[in-house]
Formats: sequence, C-alpha cells, structure tokens
Amino acid sequence: VQLQASGGGLVQAGGSLRLSCAASGNGFSIAAMGWYRQAPGKQRELVATMSTGGNTIYADTVKGRFTISRDNAKNTVYLQMNSPKPEDTAVYYCNVRTLGLYTYWGQGTQVTVSS
Repeated sequence: VQLQASGGGLVQAGGSLRLSCAASGNGFSIAAMGWYRQAPGKQRELVATMSTGGNTIYADTVKGRFTISRDNAKNTVYLQMNSPKPEDTAVYYCNVRTLGLYTYWGQGTQVTVSS
C-alpha cells in the first residue's frame, strides 16, 4: 500500500487548511484511515481516524475544529483543519490500517500555523 499525502503548508491561526491522502496498491481492504501528527520533541499522536463504516475518533485537542472525512471509492481520507492554532504545528502523517491488521504510513506533510 502506498500513501500519497498533500495539502500541508503555512496557514494563519484562525484560517483553514485541508489535507488529503490517497491510498493505492493491490489486494488490500481498508479498515480505517486517519491522521497522526508529530511536533518537534514530541511523540507522534493521533489526530483523527475514521473506520470504513464511518466511526470517528478525534483527539480532544482538535474536537470541534478539525473534521475527518473519507471517499471510500477513491481510498482517500481528508482532514479539514478549521481555526488552527500555533500548537497544531507539526508534521502530519496519513495512516491506513487494513483488515489484515497491517498499518501503513504516509511520508508526512508539514503544517505550520502562524500566530
């Protein structure tokens, strides 16, 4: 499974940004897709994840501001980031978990929120 993420960049606090990640490959079935992030000097942490059935999990720090969505036909996951804060600055990683319980990571995309 290959993951191609896009959409990162510089955004002002209070603005908006959308990340996308498309999964490609053969012979896999996706159980869940999501986003993690890692800020300098910190551990990688969950931002949001969505199962193929539509169940979502959000980090408390982004609830009400970020929205995860998926296009199952395109094996693509999105993260709409509204009202980002400087503390949201991090490298964002796309994550896919298959029905076979394999986990794949994208290459990471930098998101920088200026105050």
